[in-house]
Amino acid sequence: MPMSSGQLIYRAPEPDDLDRLFAIYSDPRTQLFNPSGPMTDEAQAAGMLEGWIEHWETHGYGWWAIARKDAPEHIIGFGGIGLHDFMGEQRINLGYRFAVEAWGKGFATEMGRAAQAFGFSSLNLGDVYGYVRPTHAASIRVLEKIGMKRCGELDDVPGQAPSLMFKAVAAG
Repeated sequence: MPMSSGQLIYRAPEPDDLDRLFAIYSDPRTQLFNPSGPMTDEAQAAGMLEGWIEHWETHGYGWWAIARKDAPEHIIGFGGIGLHDFMGEQRINLGYRFAVEAWGKGFATEMGRAAQAFGFSSLNLGDVYGYVRPTHAASIRVLEKIGMKRCGELDDVPGQAPSLMFKAVAAG
């Protein structure tokens, strides 16, 4: 069942999203801050998509395929919340990746707010985490705008500065 917020609609990912996922994740510009770099073959995208679909089947929520309301057939990104292994600790992670065409329009902030609201109100989560490379100023701003606070570091990339950890806690 699709959800929506101001400008965006969200739905569970489907096998037909593979081409769009690969297009977004193989673009070097969208992977500038990813130490692994862009995806180089469709099999990587297929494995990621399969994991997202399995997460939905197991938990009833997960990363969304995201489109603008005025162009619902065109996926502009993927993101949301889902279980993630933080160096051996399972936590709810908020993440996203948008096509370059969608940058600078407030979509990451809108999606982040929608994902947090869904997690806190519909899933009754106590907290949601986010992690970001320390040089990714735009994503740091998004996490701060949606009310996440710095809560530590994650030494997740050997030989590089640790990722910054952020956390939002449910009200009440």
